[in-house]
Amino acid sequence: MADLAGLAALVTGGGSGVGRATVLELASRGVRVLVADIDGDAGDVSAQLVREAGGIAVARVTDVTDVDQVDEMVRAALEEFGALDIAVNNAGITGPGAMTADYPIEAWRATMALNLDSVFYCLRAEIPAMLAGGGGAIVNVASGAGLVGFAGLPAYVASKHGVVGLTRAAGLEYARKGIRVNCVCPGSTRTPMLEAFMGEDEKVEKMMRAAVPLGRLGEPDEIAKSIVWLCSDEASFVVGHALAVDGGSVIQ
Repeated sequence: MADLAGLAALVTGGGSGVGRATVLELASRGVRVLVADIDGDAGDVSAQLVREAGGIAVARVTDVTDVDQVDEMVRAALEEFGALDIAVNNAGITGPGAMTADYPIEAWRATMALNLDSVFYCLRAEIPAMLAGGGGAIVNVASGAGLVGFAGLPAYVASKHGVVGLTRAAGLEYARKGIRVNCVCPGSTRTPMLEAFMGEDEKVEKMMRAAVPLGRLGEPDEIAKSIVWLCSDEASFVVGHALAVDGGSVIQ
């Protein structure tokens, strides 16, 4: 495993699910982490778990749909750690389910704001900080729905395709300047967001498991390990890549 000890990172949506798993995985490798989440209590819990395990983490309440708050988040990471080496732009939502012609306008705007606009805001703030420090690695969290279509979630699918495209553009722009930008595309993963989407209907979960060639849902730590790999020098020749971590779903 590549040595990440002493590096500084920020993780958006770090209070739960894949975000929390990524915070814990980074911290286990000796990375100092700023946990950003709109839910202050959830962010505090993630940071406390890191500290209880002997790591270094601070929590910051951040609404990543607000460009000023994103700028302040990056400044806070620089003030706290003196550098920003790693950024994981993970915050996102599924949004309500509806067919395209019936999709509520406000739900479309809210989903795009959190899933796509916020990633742009984060990149816009993180890249200059990394350039000033000599480089770094950024991982955006997209989705398997950023690689293939999925009926009934048009805003989610569009926003996640947008994250993949933005990743590729930024990857090309900054590769020779020492910043690697990549994204992960998780499949159906057992997170609070997915649990809320499935509800209490066992038939829905069974259907989702059946759609995965491995026959099961993913676990947050499986996605987190892939994210941390992309952040490490073990992925030093990987740029602008959309890594499917989905049990084989998108190859069908």
